[in-house]
Amino acid sequence: MKILDRYILKRYLGSFFFIVLLFSMLSVVVDAAEKIEDFIEEGGPSAYEVFFDYYLNFIPWINSLIFPLYNLIAVVFFTSRLAANSEFIAMIGNGVNHYRLLLPYLIGASMIAGIHYYGNHYLIPKSNVTRTTFVNTYVWKHNFVGKSTHFHAAVSPTEEFYLQGFNRYDSAGSQFAWIKHDSTGLNRVSVLNATKIQLLKSPNRWRLSGIRNRVQSSGFSDDVTAMSPQSFIDTTIGLYITDLIKRDNRKDNMTTDELIDFINKQKDRGLGGTLVFEVERFRRSADPFSIFILTLIGFSIASRKMRGGMAWHLVLGVMLSAVYIFMAKFSTTFSINGGLPPFIGVWVPNFMFSIVAVFMLLRAQK
Repeated sequence: MKILDRYILKRYLGSFFFIVLLFSMLSVVVDAAEKIEDFIEEGGPSAYEVFFDYYLNFIPWINSLIFPLYNLIAVVFFTSRLAANSEFIAMIGNGVNHYRLLLPYLIGASMIAGIHYYGNHYLIPKSNVTRTTFVNTYVWKHNFVGKSTHFHAAVSPTEEFYLQGFNRYDSAGSQFAWIKHDSTGLNRVSVLNATKIQLLKSPNRWRLSGIRNRVQSSGFSDDVTAMSPQSFIDTTIGLYITDLIKRDNRKDNMTTDELIDFINKQKDRGLGGTLVFEVERFRRSADPFSIFILTLIGFSIASRKMRGGMAWHLVLGVMLSAVYIFMAKFSTTFSINGGLPPFIGVWVPNFMFSIVAVFMLLRAQK
């Protein structure tokens, strides 16, 4: 890189990390004000847990959600200063091509996007394990999702479970059926029914009570074995407590490899409910790519010297960011609830704003 490239890159990264620090402090203050009652109530967390278990992991998580916005503000902030000081005029007047000035911007955007990509896929999910454990324990104590009635799952091509109802407070269920099929998966071989099922040891050791076992026989009727209601058996089966009791924020704790594995397992078992996880998987790659788009938009806006200076540059940048965020939320919501494929729902805003970024760059003052 030449001296000019290093000069612009230094201003770029310096502005970006200053804004990250500033908004991190603001985020902590706002979040602490919202959760202070949970922190100081009887039986709440210690000061050590609040600082080390929660906020040291909260800061990377909250920043990862708005990294692209930080980047746009940083680009507009320092670029408008360059334009106000007529530094762009001096650069172009000395023979530097307008598009050549984009090189240090793209280098800086690549660095930030690389950090964001690695954080989204690996670093943030690992740090979220501690954060979400804290939140689930002290703040969001009832953020459970999933079916509590008429639960049905296949654990293999020849084995499936059915549970009429389940109570997460005592980890007990009613009207349980354990159905086995032959190798074709079409004909039932046996059906074991239990009036009650109780978790003994997490994740999948259960006590079955009120058992009635029906085995397919070669004769005209099935062989039926029934036990008294007081009798029970303790067994380990392919029904896991995590299939029945799920936290709403568990996707935040999974690396991308774990997300993909989880999605595949859920589909194989016929459980469904994977759209939120698929959206999260694609979002982790789409957000870093948006940094390049917003860098081009910020450069196109702020490189133009205009009356009002940085204030108008920031207003235009924030307005475009608001439109981008709205479109991103709308399309992902449509993917989860409206049938739009997750990949398309997540990437549509990037595709559309890529066109906007190129158009603005071509029309930018040179």
